[in-house]
Amino acid sequence: MNNVDFTKKKRIVVKVGSSTITHPQTGNLDYTKLERMIRQLCDLRNQGKDVILVTSGAIAVGRGTIGLKERPSNLATKQACASIGQAVLMSIYIKLFSEYNQVASQVLFTKNNMIDDEARCNAKNTFNELFNLGVIPVVNENDTISTHEIQFGDNDTLSAIVAALVGADALILLSDIDGLYTDNPRTNPDAVLVDVVDDIDKVLHMASADTGSNVGTGGMATKLKAAQIANACGADMVITNGAHIGNIHRIFENQKIGTIFLANPKGELHIIDMLEDR
Repeated sequence: MNNVDFTKKKRIVVKVGSSTITHPQTGNLDYTKLERMIRQLCDLRNQGKDVILVTSGAIAVGRGTIGLKERPSNLATKQACASIGQAVLMSIYIKLFSEYNQVASQVLFTKNNMIDDEARCNAKNTFNELFNLGVIPVVNENDTISTHEIQFGDNDTLSAIVAALVGADALILLSDIDGLYTDNPRTNPDAVLVDVVDDIDKVLHMASADTGSNVGTGGMATKLKAAQIANACGADMVITNGAHIGNIHRIFENQKIGTIFLANPKGELHIIDMLEDR
């Protein structure tokens, strides 16, 4: 991947979307895929790497738990589903990680946690101590209390902000698409996968806000925004298809999987300056 050696990455953030960890027919959790993903993250940890999992899925899991067929549209129901689903999701993660002798912790964010200097510093210190203790943090937005004014809006952005906060050198986005294409491959059969992006500004026009899923909130536009943040803070970012969950270990074996966005550090960046509507 353009001379980037992923075997030498030391601090890794992996973001998984709702559509990757649920069955498309029902929206219920795909336990087989979850188990395979956790096994690979544990193996990366066993290699001595620091690992963070940024997970979506709380609202999807919550609505499935109480029998809602569609993603709720009103805020109160979304937050209720998030409250139910986050507890269920975290209990599953803890169980799966423990099967591979790894300890997981829960970290929930709102945008205010990043805007406030003291809260941001505390969060960074907490992550560093969790790494020192050999723990794998599991991160999600705190949808139960977030409102439009204080939410990240999608976990692509959140994962990039977390990568910047902890000084990660790799960010992996598991998506429902193989990577960045020259056009929307769902509507244009001639669209071509872009292997490497060395200047994020040159490809912003390729962004699409469509998610292609009724369980997620992100699209290619949010992933390119994540790339802007991660690259500027010194992390190489990869978009790869989460349908093939084995792509995680393939990336860290330097196999050519998905689209890599090359790090382009721009000096000291303040996380607050990367957030909209501050």
